[in-house]
Amino acid sequence: MLNIKHILYHFLIEKGFSEDTAKYLNMLGLLLALILIAFIVDYITKRFLWRFSASIAKRTKTDFDNILITNKLPRNIAHIIPLLLLIEFVPQVFSDFDTANIIIEKTIVIITIVLTLQIIRSFLSSIKDYLKTLPNYKDKPIDSYVQVFMIFAWLLGIFSILAIITGVSFLKFATTLGAASAVILLIFKDTILGFVASLQVSINDMVRIGDWITFEKYGADGDVIEINLATVKVQNWDKTITTIPTYALISDSFKNWRGMMDSGGRRIKRSVIVKTSTINFLTPEDIERLSKIQLVSDYLKTRSTEIETFNNQHDIDKSVLINGRNLTNFGVFRKYLQTYIENHSAINKNMTLMVRQLEPTPQGIPMEIYAFSSDQRWKNYEYILGDIFDHILASVKYFDLEIYELSLGNNTN
Repeated sequence: MLNIKHILYHFLIEKGFSEDTAKYLNMLGLLLALILIAFIVDYITKRFLWRFSASIAKRTKTDFDNILITNKLPRNIAHIIPLLLLIEFVPQVFSDFDTANIIIEKTIVIITIVLTLQIIRSFLSSIKDYLKTLPNYKDKPIDSYVQVFMIFAWLLGIFSILAIITGVSFLKFATTLGAASAVILLIFKDTILGFVASLQVSINDMVRIGDWITFEKYGADGDVIEINLATVKVQNWDKTITTIPTYALISDSFKNWRGMMDSGGRRIKRSVIVKTSTINFLTPEDIERLSKIQLVSDYLKTRSTEIETFNNQHDIDKSVLINGRNLTNFGVFRKYLQTYIENHSAINKNMTLMVRQLEPTPQGIPMEIYAFSSDQRWKNYEYILGDIFDHILASVKYFDLEIYELSLGNNTN
């Protein structure tokens, strides 16, 4: 092994420094040099492993190596080489400082344990992600298996770290801790619940800082601004702060709007109720009048021709409108709204888009708009929603329809 522990000491003594000063300066110089070399080695190793992994991934047909890179396994493995470098040379750097040497060596061992857990986590996450791409494993609870294994791995790692810090053997430490587990569980129940919840929230990626969540039980509706072991803080839209126990995120139901934000659209799902008494078959005069509305003119022309052909072929008596096939003002209005929504510039055309008739109610027939706005920002979303329904409310009269309004003393539709 290369002996570098006094590489600067003798030089400093020759320059007139005292022995103590020379020792401290020698240690500081070697420590800075070692840290610098470790960072350089870490950077070079990461770059090399990343390029090597990417090169291998391009040549193979399987996606597993790509998933390994995505889960940062090569980057975590790259940390091993500078860590070995530290293990090799730290004893020489602190050869004249026994207490500091013991503390630093314990710290490096702890870092080694944490790095090992990170490597295991990256590898297991890669296996989990890969298995999810296979048809036979898509419906299997792979996440649960990985979580259980990682919980045991982290507990083992934490016990090992505590054993190293206290200087007690791992077996003796685990035995003592097991005997006191009942008392520990009673005293630190909330902390343990919060810790387990934090792990599950992190592993499952249930909530991130900046997510918009709605938690009706706690009156929370806004952005997550802080996540810690015991609580999650949510800034509501009225700027108040709601504090939620972390374990409530896994024990109760809440809504995370991140999926909507990532989807590229925000859902519009609202209806107007049309009076049943205003729904009628269309006469030829009505069709001619409605044909002047550009969004349905082609539709009316095509459908009228189809219906007329059908009725003629089957010798339908059209002196009574109910006979044969007919157009209704309600159906044409629905087609008009469908076309209007499809041509609206603020609607995401790549997501579900429809105008549908819902089940009749005592007040009338609900006509629902189901679509997604391209802009997800609340203020702009409300403007788009208002613009659409302003148009709907103003257009019903052109189809001889009426929107239901509750009127005192008038219970008719």
